[in-house]
Amino acid sequence: MGAGGGEAEGIEVRVPYDGTSSLGHVVESIGVPLTEVGSLAVNGRRVPTSYRPTPGETVRVRAVERPQPIPSPRFVLDVHLGTLARRLRVIGVDAAYRNDLDDDALIEQANAERRVLLTQDRGLLRRKALWLGGYVRGARPDEQLADVLARFAPPLDPWTRCTACNGPLVPAGKAEVERMLPAGTRRSYETFARCRACRRVYWHGAHGGRLEEIIAMARQIV
Repeated sequence: MGAGGGEAEGIEVRVPYDGTSSLGHVVESIGVPLTEVGSLAVNGRRVPTSYRPTPGETVRVRAVERPQPIPSPRFVLDVHLGTLARRLRVIGVDAAYRNDLDDDALIEQANAERRVLLTQDRGLLRRKALWLGGYVRGARPDEQLADVLARFAPPLDPWTRCTACNGPLVPAGKAEVERMLPAGTRRSYETFARCRACRRVYWHGAHGGRLEEIIAMARQIV
């Protein structure tokens, strides 16, 4: 059986077939999670993942469309994508993340909260229990952020989420947070926000320039 399409359009791969497996199983057996497949076609006719091909058929595998429609732009990221999670929060995207969750816990959270699971673990994306996930391309956080934004096009709302816990930020008066501020910050800044969840205080400090660059890049993509 031959398979073509996907990211490298027109590339043909010959795949052994046992005569009984579903097409979805065959596609995943060559390392492509079904979360990354937009459509399957045999001889120009679209078929479901449950289709059972016959030996010698050519299957066209197309990548998922971009931007990909999703029920809600809410995500949960695996333990290896902490920097990406913080960058998504900077631009106001709902990105749940903890560095102590195993695969089962990640899938449970994704399913229970209807979040898209973002990972670079293809095996995790092939888990039957997972309701929806996406493979994150790129080795560097900038590349990963660009890939997620191009694929899912979530609405941006910068400076509205806590980068530490993902909670919502609300304006805070200086008098309310003054006792929590370093002396230099008290002298130099007047505008603050606070996380409703963890109570962390934010202000536009020396790191603001780099964060503005991240926001500007995101706005160019979405």
